[in-house]
Order: sequence, then structure tokens, then C-alpha cells
Amino acid sequence: MRIFSFFSLFLLLLPASQLAAKTTVVPLDKIIAVVDDNIITQIELDDRLKLISQQIQQQGSRLPSEDRLRKQVLERLILEKLQLEMAKKTGIRINDEMVNRVVNNIARQNNLSLEQFREVLKRDGFEFAEFRENIRREVTISRLRKIRVENKVNISEQEIDNFLSQSGKDRSAGDEYHLSHILIATPEAATPEQIEKAKATAEKVIAELNDGADFGQKAIAVSNDELALKGGDLGWRKTAQLPTLFTSVVSTMTKNEIKGPLRSASGFHIIKLKDKRSNSQKHIVNQTMARHILIRPTQVLNREEARLRLSGILQRIKDGEDFASLARASSDDKAAAAEGGSLGWVSPGTMVPAFEEEMNKLKPGEISEPFLTQFGWHIVQVLSRRKHDNTDQFQRSQAIQLIRKRKTEEAVQDWLRRLRAEAYVDYRSNK
Repeated sequence: MRIFSFFSLFLLLLPASQLAAKTTVVPLDKIIAVVDDNIITQIELDDRLKLISQQIQQQGSRLPSEDRLRKQVLERLILEKLQLEMAKKTGIRINDEMVNRVVNNIARQNNLSLEQFREVLKRDGFEFAEFRENIRREVTISRLRKIRVENKVNISEQEIDNFLSQSGKDRSAGDEYHLSHILIATPEAATPEQIEKAKATAEKVIAELNDGADFGQKAIAVSNDELALKGGDLGWRKTAQLPTLFTSVVSTMTKNEIKGPLRSASGFHIIKLKDKRSNSQKHIVNQTMARHILIRPTQVLNREEARLRLSGILQRIKDGEDFASLARASSDDKAAAAEGGSLGWVSPGTMVPAFEEEMNKLKPGEISEPFLTQFGWHIVQVLSRRKHDNTDQFQRSQAIQLIRKRKTEEAVQDWLRRLRAEAYVDYRSNK
């Protein structure tokens, strides 16, 4: 109240001509919603609507009605505000250096320089400064979810064994599915009336879809899932990546078939199978038998002195001394040194990139010149190469990743639902 009184007094003190000028040029914003201790303004909502509308059109999807899209975007803004406020209280801060790194990575992934990337954004109607702030918000929320949800997801050996066992019995376990999804959510501790209302809405949506309505547009308009504004597209998923509720359903579906409503704690789900492909195959990798000698710089031995020392050892090997003996006597990699510098059979991705790059340049029998990694100076000798079937190891590694992804997505959905249910939200106006 004091702020408004001061502002009114300030207006009274202005000359009439200035007051007239001010009232014609300064647009008045208004509050659309109060979210705990934060607000969402009309201008903020309109800006986000413009951004989302552009993205939907670029995806080739038709826009839903303005009212429906406005409602969807407003709900996403509410969830965003809640998460950003929690991140602030948690002490999560994303500095400019981190934002710059992410933006540069995005530009590089699109084979663009930063300047070219800025031009592309400008051409598509996006302000670079606002794009950077969107990135800051996304990284902040990602960090929060990692702390609050992802780090608490545990996978037991029994879960992995069960998954692999089921995969062995189920010939379709290696298949991949391209799904679209609509969620008609129910609130936390929903009443029977709320459940019936959500079910009726889901059944109505299914009827409209069966009558030819576009699934992507319906998802944008009515779905409560996080991917709603992307047309509900879940992308390609292996069986283990699917929500548990969908697993037994999708294997029986045909292309373009729609199933639902499927009930879960989150609400009622509708899924469409866009496509299916088989991915059952062996996993063969090129392995390298190698050995190395490491000289690590210390407070006593600086980087250049370490390199010179290793160059001396390399020369002794070239002069005929035994590599294994010199590795045992000199290498700072004590585990490998005990085996004469042997690293055993090395699979791709096992070693740090700088080491792997130098190792891959060599033919069997060749020894590298000294090169630097984060661990110090190395020389490496390639002894042999082979093609190795590591399907079992690969499948176990894949099982861990797939189970973690599925459990994380389910946990995030439940967490967001609780976060929204516990929040104070006061809608002031829809336009």
C-alpha cells in the first residue's frame, strides 16, 4: 500500500503535460497468478506464449485454441516458478560461465559458430539475451531435480537381474517404440468425484482422437505431462525406458493404435504407438591390448622435467631395454606397473579421450611419443587388437541406464505433482 501511495503522490507532482505523456507511453502490466511468494504477470505470460507458439509451429504442429494454449503455458509457468524458488532456497546458482558453456555447446552441436548461432536465433525471432536466461532456468531446474529426485533413485542388483532375465525370455524386449502420450492428471489425494471427472475427460479425448483429431494438437491442448507442449512426443524408447504402466500394453499395439485410459497415481494416460523397430543384436567392440608408462609431475618434478624423464625412458626402450622392466621400475601407475605396464584389453570409452586418441593412432607393436593427459605424461605401446563380443556386459550397462531413466521419470512426475499440490496458487485473471 505504501508503494502505491508513493507512486500516486509522484504522479500528482508531475506537470500535466508530463503526466499525459507518461500515461500514453508506459504500458500497464497486471498480475495473472500469485504462486507462493512469486507472481506471474500478463507480459511474462504473453512473452512465453509467443515463444511456445513459435516452437509448436516450427515442429509442424497446429496450434490449439488460444484459451487452451494459454492455460497450458500458465500451468508450465507455475511449475517453473515453484522449482526456481525451491532452487533458490536450496542455494543453486548458475553463473554466466556455465550458461556460456551450455550455449557454446548448443551452437557447436548445430555446427555453428556463436555469432552464426546468434544470427539464427535473431532470424527466428528469438532475443539472444532471453535465450540465455531460458538456458539458465533450464540448467537451474535440472540441477534441482538431480538433487531432489535423481540422486535418490536407487537400482538394486535384483532389479537388473530381473530385467535381464525378462529380456532373455521376452523376444520383444530388444524392441524400441516411438510413442506419443497424453496425461489427464488427478490431484494428490484426489476425491472420487475428481477421479471420475478426469476419467470422463480422458474418455472424451480418446473418442475425439478415434474420430480423427490430431494427437499432437490434443496433447498440446489438454495434456498435463511435461512434454505436452511438444505434442506429447516421448520419442523412441526401449521397453525398460517405458513407464511400468505402459510396458505390457505397447507390445500388443499396432502402428498408429491408441490405448487408454490407463490409470496410475498421476491420473489417466492415453498413448499412441507411432512406430516400432527391432533392435536385438550382438554388441561387438574393437578392443586394444596395450601397456603404458606414466610419469606424473610433482612439486619436485615439474611438467617439463617429467616429460624429459619419460623421453629418456622411451629412448632406452628404443635402444633395446625391456618395456615391462622399465614400467615396473619407473611408472607412476602402480597398478599397471606391477603388470609390466599392462592395461589388459581396453574397450572404447574406458580410457580418457586424450589417451585413447593417441593409442588409436598406433599399429600393433608401435610405441607413441610422450603425450600429456590430466594424469601426467604417458608413452603407450599397442600389442594387439581384436573384435570382442561384449553383449552381456553391454546389456547389463544398458539395463542400468534404462531402469534409472524410467524410475527417474516416474519419480520426477510424482515429485512435481506433490510440489504443485502443496503450493499456494491464486489465479487473478486469464486475460
